[in-house]
Amino acid sequence: ALPICDFIEGAGVAGVVQNIQIFTTTLNTPDNKTIIIPNAKLSGDNIINYSAQETRRVDMTVGVAYDADLAHVKNVLNDIIGKDERILADPGPQVAVAELADNSVNFVVRVWTKTADYWGVMFDTTETIKNRFDKEGIGIPFPQRDIHIVSGGTAA
Repeated sequence: ALPICDFIEGAGVAGVVQNIQIFTTTLNTPDNKTIIIPNAKLSGDNIINYSAQETRRVDMTVGVAYDADLAHVKNVLNDIIGKDERILADPGPQVAVAELADNSVNFVVRVWTKTADYWGVMFDTTETIKNRFDKEGIGIPFPQRDIHIVSGGTAA
């Protein structure tokens, strides 16, 4: 049985378990809706429990411009991580180039935190990265297109 107050995802919905009855389970969604799910749907599908473990890994992808100094980007990301006391030292964080994408060089940033701090770390780190990249002159690219206009010419 699922513990009451665990945040789960199952049967196509997600929420905090409020009540488990013989035939139904009641969830409360993050935006405060109540969902009543037949237990048959829950028992016939995967259930993801986001709050069962004491720690969680925060996974972020950060894209930088192709002309960015990758060593500098890594140093800045590691500095940001090192200054947040909510980020655990063990297991250690990971910062690595993950992809040479169409418009950016994508870094993966993986850090561990207490489950209760997950969203705070995710949101605060994302904002800090943007602000620090601006300050450090590290470009965060966005999709762009070059359009070539051919003019003139007559049909033969």
